[in-house]
Amino acid sequence: MLFSCFLLVATLLTAHAQEALWEELNARAGTLYQQGRYAEAAKVAQEALKVAEDTFGPNHPKAATSLNNLAELYRAQGKYAAAEPLFKRALAIEENALGKDHPAVATTLNNLAELYGAQGKYAEAEPLHKRALVIWEKALGPTHPHVAASLNNLAVLYHAQGKYAETEPLLKWALAIREKTLGPDHPAVAQSLNNLAEVYYAQGKYTEAEPLHKRALAIREKVLGPVHPEVAQSL
Repeated sequence: MLFSCFLLVATLLTAHAQEALWEELNARAGTLYQQGRYAEAAKVAQEALKVAEDTFGPNHPKAATSLNNLAELYRAQGKYAAAEPLFKRALAIEENALGKDHPAVATTLNNLAELYGAQGKYAEAEPLHKRALVIWEKALGPTHPHVAASLNNLAVLYHAQGKYAETEPLLKWALAIREKTLGPDHPAVAQSLNNLAEVYYAQGKYTEAEPLHKRALAIREKVLGPVHPEVAQSL
């Protein structure tokens, strides 16, 4: 009996060490991603995926997280054919393990929709964005920042198709949520202002666009510093 208990403790310790390794690999991949070192990050993400599958099983939510991370890195490199099956596999795991209305499912739906949008597959992307929005509204409430991000992403998809009448109210809704929940000087507010200004600019509504761009610029300079890439975008 004591021997059995020892084996159980040893197994638990090993699993704990593997989980710590998985988290360390995820953090390292994330750092490399932020630095734009996508190829290096993908190699680390592949290691993390193997650890997740070996430790927790191929159908565990942690394996789905690793699949998502690796797919995102492939997407960042334009490797869309490699990213799509990973997103789909992650989605299937999360739906089965967590339920179809779990926020993690919404995240994967959003990521897959972004992948389709990058390829101009708007008809495939739109229902995924809409389903993600519904899940986040239900799980987190209608004024959560994730809801605002989802509204923004759907609006960007419509903007890419020139559907300005559909785009504008979504961006205004996202802006209102972000100002209320994050504060008027948050970078996400600047993003919404920038995107709304772009919609006006595309329609030749320059007088409406200009003050939004100026406000976005002021926020970004204040919060991110004068030499940040998002400041350059506003300029």
